[in-house]
Amino acid sequence: MAKMGALLTALDRKTLPVHITPIARQMIETMSAELSFPTGALLARLLNPALTGSILNLMGERGRMFAPMLRNTVSPTIVQGGIKINVIPSEVTLEMDGRLLPGFTPDQMLAELRTLLGAEVELETIRHDPGPPEPDTGWFDTLTAILREADPEGIPVPLLMTGVTDARWFARLGIQTYGFLPMNLPEDFAFMQTVHAANERIPVEAVTFGTDCVFKALQRR
Repeated sequence: MAKMGALLTALDRKTLPVHITPIARQMIETMSAELSFPTGALLARLLNPALTGSILNLMGERGRMFAPMLRNTVSPTIVQGGIKINVIPSEVTLEMDGRLLPGFTPDQMLAELRTLLGAEVELETIRHDPGPPEPDTGWFDTLTAILREADPEGIPVPLLMTGVTDARWFARLGIQTYGFLPMNLPEDFAFMQTVHAANERIPVEAVTFGTDCVFKALQRR
């Protein structure tokens, strides 16, 4: 049990290596080019793996949004050990939820975890849902035009989605999925804190804005 405690502490205090994927680079370069100094310059330094960790710490709460776009991540979720209070368990197991960056495999994540946790820990993949293949962004210009019409001051940026979507299932059928759900949210709206939270919500105006944009996209398809 003590070794499991040390393992959990390591997972909490340490991070897996930084990887700058093409889509993350495109997203951050686009955003940093449009932001004023020093914000834009600071954001651009995320693309230097030697500085990424330090910049994320400087960004504070906002850094938490970018961190899973730049590293494979893993979260411990289920711990199982003894069955009787007076018996020391011979084995303690931990189930973890891992999220891979585009282009990475479970074996690569296991290799990173072994480096982080040491050779004494036995690791195996229980289940893996392959993600979509390399995306075809051929429709990006059309979606960009729709957004510029709806919000002339807005700057369309490709986004690496850090959650799991049903795109992986449609990809098996050869269907390209675009995560196109525009929302013109107020500047003070804490969107990341409300996603899947107890009071998950968006303003009615944002629903109307997004519906109009999606309808235009369907008209131009």
